[in-house]
This record gives sequence, C-alpha cells and structure tokens, in this order.
Amino acid sequence: MNIIHYQKREFVLKKIGMLIIVIMVIVFGYKGYGYLEFRSKNAVSDAGFVKSDSLSILNFKVGGKIDKLLYKEGDSVKKDILLSSLDKRDFLVALKKVQNSIASLRNKILALSYKKEKVSKDINISKIIATNDIKAFKSKIISLRLSIKSNTTKLKQLRKDTMRLKKLSMKKFVSGDKFEQSKTALKSLKEQILAQKEELNSAKFKLDNIKEKLNLIKNDELNIKELIKNIKALEFQKKALENSLEELKLKLKYCDLFAPFDGVIAKRFVNDKKVIAKGYPVYALVNPKDIHAEVLLSEKKLHGIKVGNSVTIEADAIKDKKFNGVVESILPASASTFSLVPRDIASGEFTKLDQRFVVRIKLKEKKGLRVGMSLNVAIKRNHL
Repeated sequence: MNIIHYQKREFVLKKIGMLIIVIMVIVFGYKGYGYLEFRSKNAVSDAGFVKSDSLSILNFKVGGKIDKLLYKEGDSVKKDILLSSLDKRDFLVALKKVQNSIASLRNKILALSYKKEKVSKDINISKIIATNDIKAFKSKIISLRLSIKSNTTKLKQLRKDTMRLKKLSMKKFVSGDKFEQSKTALKSLKEQILAQKEELNSAKFKLDNIKEKLNLIKNDELNIKELIKNIKALEFQKKALENSLEELKLKLKYCDLFAPFDGVIAKRFVNDKKVIAKGYPVYALVNPKDIHAEVLLSEKKLHGIKVGNSVTIEADAIKDKKFNGVVESILPASASTFSLVPRDIASGEFTKLDQRFVVRIKLKEKKGLRVGMSLNVAIKRNHL
C-alpha cells in the first residue's frame, strides 16, 4: 500500500516538475524574445553620462592671497555676483606710488613748459630789440662815416682858406678879425671831426656788443631745444607710468572673481587665506539647467541612428524613473581620433578595433540629473 502511494506521489511530482519546466521555458522564451526584439529596435549602451556646456573652471587672472571665499559647494549663485576676492593691499600701495610719480612728473613738465614759454618769449623780444639796435647802429655808423668824410673835406678847404687869410692879414689886405674867425672855425671843425670819430668808435663797440648779445640769444635758443628734449623725455616717462597705472587698475579689477552665469558651485578648490598663482582653479561652476546626455556608441550599433530619434534613459543613481530625449547630433569622428597617442598602422600591423562615436542627446526632462551621472541609454532605430 505504501509502495503504491509512493509511486503515485512520485508520478505527480514528475508531472508538476515537467509543468514547471514547460512554464519556465515559455516565460523565459518570451522574455528572451522580448529582449532580443528590444535590442533589434534600439541601440543600447551603458556608456552614457550627463554633461553640461556650462561647466566652467573659474580662476583669477592674477596671483595673490585669497581674502574672501563667499560661497561653498552646492550654493546657487547669480550671474555677475562676487564669488571671491584677493588681498588688494600690495596693488593699492603700488597704485598710489605710481599715481604720486605721475603727479610729480606732471608738475615737472608744467614747470619746464612754463620756463620754455617764458624763455622763448624773452628771446623773441630780445631778438627783435637786438635786430633793431643793429640796424640803428649800422645806420648811425654809415651816417657818421659820411659826416666825417664830408667834414674832413671841409677841413682841408678851411685850412687852405685860413692860410690864405693869414697871409692877406699880414699884408693888411684883410682885417685880422677874418683870420681869427677862420682860425676858430678850423679849430671847431677839427674838434667836431674828433668827436664824430669817437662817436663812431663808440657805435662800433656797441654794435659788436649787440652782435655778441645776439649770439648769446642763439645759444639760449639751443637751451630751449634742450628744454623741449627734457619735456619729451618726461612725457615719455609719464606715458609709461600711465600704462603701468592702467595695468594696475586692471589687476585690481582681476582681484575680484564674478560668476559668468547663473549656476551652482560644483567644487571649491581652495580655502581662505591661501596664496595662489595666476590661473589656479578656485571654483567649478555648472548650470544645472543647461545639461544634456552623451553616450559612446559602438560603430556596430550606429545603423538606423539619426538626429531626431527618440531616446529612453535610465540613471544609475535614480531608481524607478526613466528620462526621455532625442538625438541632437552625432559627432563626425570617433572618440579615438582625438587620442593623445594615435594608433600607428604605418608598419602594416593592424588589429581591427570596434570604434565608438559620441552621440549627443537633448533631454526632455532634467529634474534630479546631475553632471557626471552614469546613464543607460536606449536609442530607437529608424528601420528603412
């Protein structure tokens, strides 16, 4: 009785086992078919990532000691808001020093310019006076020479007349008064000629002095040229300092770091009071609204993939939620094309490798996604 019962039980268990196997074959066969069908209709890849075109590494254009770090990682910031600043004291001291130097040079230039104008004015007046005096004394000298020449001729004639009157007076042909008058006139004319000669010598001496003065005036004109040269040199120094001043003002402006767009602080690379070099990263700023997906797709899966194809996305960090998107672009070159060490096939040795292409995906929904997240991507194919 027990043996019969045992055999019946074994028979039922075998039937149940066979039924379970059949059901499993049906279920898994159906799922396998569904999996294969899904793969045939979609290009699937787990090499997807969330990317952003607005990810920016922010840094100072000058080096120095950090004075303020106003935001921390995860903080939201608005465009043009101050994020950080450097200690400006050294720049301000240098700026004040340059400003004082420029002011000093400006005063020197003004003083030299005033001196140049005054000297130029005095020289012009002196030149006019000297030129007029030279003309006057030259005219006077010519006049005196002519007068002396004329009086010398008269003197010769007066001598002859006096000698004649003397003889006539001795013979009583003329009165003695006429002789005395002629004698007095002769003496007076001699004295007049002598005075004119002295006046002529004096005029020549004064003319020479005026000419010497005119030469000195010409030397003063050379001094004006030297003043102009000095003024130009000071103006050149002033221009160089003004350029330095503008550079310092620009450096002071570079001591403040502003947000280039609305976003979120993704990373802070430094701490307060740290001394950093020019270009050292301070913040990484990202715009969470300006994100997209990129997937590396095997060249074997590219058939049927075109711009506009619908995309289903799953994020490893977000369970039980799918995101939708569309293919925005397919890069025209494979990822390996831009490798730092490209493959060398010149020797004839070649191993065929599966190339991957970057497919950019526009997301229809972005809530919860963060830059750098890993994605599983399924791109629907267009079958022609």
